[in-house]
Amino acid sequence: MSCFWFIRLTLAITGVGLLVVLTAMIGFLPNGRMKNFLSEKVHLMCYRICVRALTAIITYHHSENKPKNGGICVANHTSPIDVIILASDGCYAMVGQIHGGLMGLIQRSMVKACPHIWFERSEVKDRHLVAKRLSDHVKDKSKLPILIFPEGTCINNTSVMMFKKGSFEIGSTVYPVAIKYDPRFGEAFWNSSQFGMMNYLLRMMSSWAIVCSVWYLPPMIRQEGEDAMQFANRVKAAIARQGGLVDLLWDGGLKRGKVKDTFKEEQQKLYSKILVGTQEVRSRS
Repeated sequence: MSCFWFIRLTLAITGVGLLVVLTAMIGFLPNGRMKNFLSEKVHLMCYRICVRALTAIITYHHSENKPKNGGICVANHTSPIDVIILASDGCYAMVGQIHGGLMGLIQRSMVKACPHIWFERSEVKDRHLVAKRLSDHVKDKSKLPILIFPEGTCINNTSVMMFKKGSFEIGSTVYPVAIKYDPRFGEAFWNSSQFGMMNYLLRMMSSWAIVCSVWYLPPMIRQEGEDAMQFANRVKAAIARQGGLVDLLWDGGLKRGKVKDTFKEEQQKLYSKILVGTQEVRSRS
C-alpha cells in the first residue's frame, strides 16, 4: 500500500510541477492560436496526470453537450477535486480568489497561459465588478467557457443546495453539469471544518479510488420573463434530477455562518402561531 501511495504522490507532484513550469513558459509566447493550442494541451496533460494521482475512475456521459467557448459551465460542488475531474476532459477558464503560498503560485502561472479570472480579496464582495469581468469574458467567443460552482461551498454529494444568482444574471448560455461520486471506494466530500486542504488531499490519495460519473446536460438559456433566481433554480433542478441528488432551497453557506436574526424571528412567529392554535383548540374542547 505504501508503494502505491508513493507512486500517487509522485504523480501529483509531477502534475502540479509541470503545470506551473509549462504554463509559465507558455506565458512568454505572443497571444494567438499557437499559444492557445499549447495552453490547452498542457492543461489537459497536467490535469490528467493529477487524476491518475487520485486513482480516479471517471465516466463521462453525453459528451455532445460539453461546454463551448463563450458559455458558462455550472456544476454541483462536492470537493476541490471537482475542478480536476472536469478539467481533465476539457479546458475551462477558472474563477476564484487569489491565494498565497503554493496555490497562489499555481494561479499566477496558469493565468499567464490562459485568461483565468482571479480576484483580489477586496474585489470578491464587489458584485458589480465580478459580474462585469464575467460578462466581458463570455462576450469574447474565442475564450474558454467559464467554470463556476454556484453553491459557493462543498456539499456532501447527497443534495444540491441554493445556487447563487450572480452567474445567471450575465445572459450567457449555461451548460449544466452533474457530478456524482461513489462513496464506497473513497469519500470525496471535503469537510473543510474538519480537514485542512493538504490533509484532505493526502486522504484522497490514500483511498482505494475516486469513482464518479459526470453528466453533460443540454445547454440552457434564460427564458423570457424569467428572473435570475428562477433560472438558477431551474438549472439546479436539472442537475439534481440527473445526478440523483435532493434538490434543496437552503443556502449551503449557513453551515459556517451565523443564522440571521430575521430567520430566527420567522421561526419564532411560526412556532407561536402553532402554540396559539393549540391553546384555542383546547379551550373550545
